[in-house]
Amino acid sequence: MSSPSSLVRIEAQALEALATRLDGTMQPAFERAVELLLGATLADEKGKRGRVVVTGMGKSGIIAQKIAATFSSTGTPALFLHPAEALHGDIGMLAAGDVVLALSASGETEELLRLLVRLKRIGDALISFCCDVKSTLAQASDVALDCSIAEEACNHNLAPTASTTVMLALGDALAMAVAEKRGFTPEEFANLHPGGKLGKKLARVEELMHRGEAVPRVHAETAMRDVIYEMSRKKLGVTTVTGENGTLLGLLSDGDLRRLLEQKGAQTLEMTAADAMNANPVTIAPGDFGATALHTMEERKITSLVVTDPERRVVGILHLHDLWTTELF
Repeated sequence: MSSPSSLVRIEAQALEALATRLDGTMQPAFERAVELLLGATLADEKGKRGRVVVTGMGKSGIIAQKIAATFSSTGTPALFLHPAEALHGDIGMLAAGDVVLALSASGETEELLRLLVRLKRIGDALISFCCDVKSTLAQASDVALDCSIAEEACNHNLAPTASTTVMLALGDALAMAVAEKRGFTPEEFANLHPGGKLGKKLARVEELMHRGEAVPRVHAETAMRDVIYEMSRKKLGVTTVTGENGTLLGLLSDGDLRRLLEQKGAQTLEMTAADAMNANPVTIAPGDFGATALHTMEERKITSLVVTDPERRVVGILHLHDLWTTELF
């Protein structure tokens, strides 16, 4: 019986061999596949986009589903087409302008071969992942990408293991290459992942900040007693100082007050907000990421950020406590 570590090394060696091919003989085919996928899925002058239709049977089908999900989550529209179901009507999913990505280790999967004519007739291009580039599927493809392996990570060299690992890695490489060519941004990634832990980490400032009546506000001429009352009432440890149309003039924190009391004592209570405020507080835009806000707070050693619009109007306050729900800590 082979040791678990030796089986993992077989898969690692298969991946290393794939990487070597991608740097060498397979590079032109890979680049051609990226061009086909990019050309089909970029919107035309009418805003119409093709999709990546990924298909495969058995274990290859499971990998195909993951690859389709990776494409979709990185801004390239994709779906999984089950070959057997396609033979019974689901071929209707495929439309002109789509690119088909077909996975088959042998390249002779019966259900896929029975679909070949329809796949070639409807879709714009056919890209295949095969371990045998001389197979029927590979030869019928516009681009055939070599997923060959020395052996499966199986005592009997039968169970799809190393071959499916190579297909998965190649699918990830293809999806990432297309996303990079498209100029896929972290902002787009965040918009596609609004839920779960990942969505929380990518939350925008505007989703986390205090807004409206919850934002402490005073005017430049507001007496210090009323400043303290506003800070206490809103319970954020700060208050904004605003001018006409809500324009930010400055910020006053409870730390500022403590330092003033230490320096000036009772005279502090005779001051106005304008006398005591920080006229250059750190601000952030509502569309920035919560992670950006956290980095700014840590770097500046502060617990609150004023959220302002392009006209420097106050639209919210973000407190360090508000970031606890994002699981950034």
